[in-house]
Amino acid sequence: MKGGAKARNIIVQMATYFTLITVSLSILYVIAIIVVSAFRPGNLVAFSLDFNIQWSLQNFKKLFTEELFGRWYVNTLIIAVMAMALQITIVTLGGYAFSRFRFVGRKQSMKFFLIAQMIPVNAAFTAFYVLALLVNGFDQYWFIVIIFVGMYIPMNMYLMKGYFDTVSISLDEAARIDGASRMRTLVQIVLPLVRPMIAIQALLAFMAPFMEYMLPSLILRASSARTLAVGLQVFIYEPRMQKVALFAAGSLLASLPIVVLFFFLQKNFISGLTSGGAKG
Repeated sequence: MKGGAKARNIIVQMATYFTLITVSLSILYVIAIIVVSAFRPGNLVAFSLDFNIQWSLQNFKKLFTEELFGRWYVNTLIIAVMAMALQITIVTLGGYAFSRFRFVGRKQSMKFFLIAQMIPVNAAFTAFYVLALLVNGFDQYWFIVIIFVGMYIPMNMYLMKGYFDTVSISLDEAARIDGASRMRTLVQIVLPLVRPMIAIQALLAFMAPFMEYMLPSLILRASSARTLAVGLQVFIYEPRMQKVALFAAGSLLASLPIVVLFFFLQKNFISGLTSGGAKG
């Protein structure tokens, strides 16, 4: 029996490593193609992996001198930062309220959030379009930020509430006995313990404007108001007028803010789990 279990463990480990190595090589292969295409001078009609090239920054220069890439970059950063700040604030305060307070409509609200997660976001695009017409929201940052945050509130509120539930309520009670207010209890005692979830919420909220294409293309009509996801599609949308090299260079630059934020937040993914606790 022991020998059979050991053999099964070895097979499982080998299968796991094989899968991880295969996925990693596939990702690295795609990244290598993008990097080579981005640094290859001249226009390309298709992606290719050929390291025997004359490496150049020509494509990156063209993005900022001949295209509106710089403007798209600023637009995306503004929308991403605004959406991240607003989502963290709403989801954190709302999750804490649902976790700690008992009020009329609490259970019904949580059921609504659970049901809302099952509705595809694409089903609401017509409503977003009509709403943009009513409030003059086309090409407006504030409107698309509200839509971005609103789309993900049901799922994120449910996740945040569940994470707050893992923090012992005895910490809140002890703080109340010591005379701390609700807000002080939340900021100084509870929030340090839920930093991993806040970090995840921040990263997801920041990534959405960089990755979402359908919604910005519907709301942001002017060329100068586009986000990176919409703007980069211009380079490869027309089969006979593709600018593959510019698309690859723009994709690399577009990934930098997400990579920087990930490395900045990654320490919070686990540090919050061990910071603080109730002493018995």
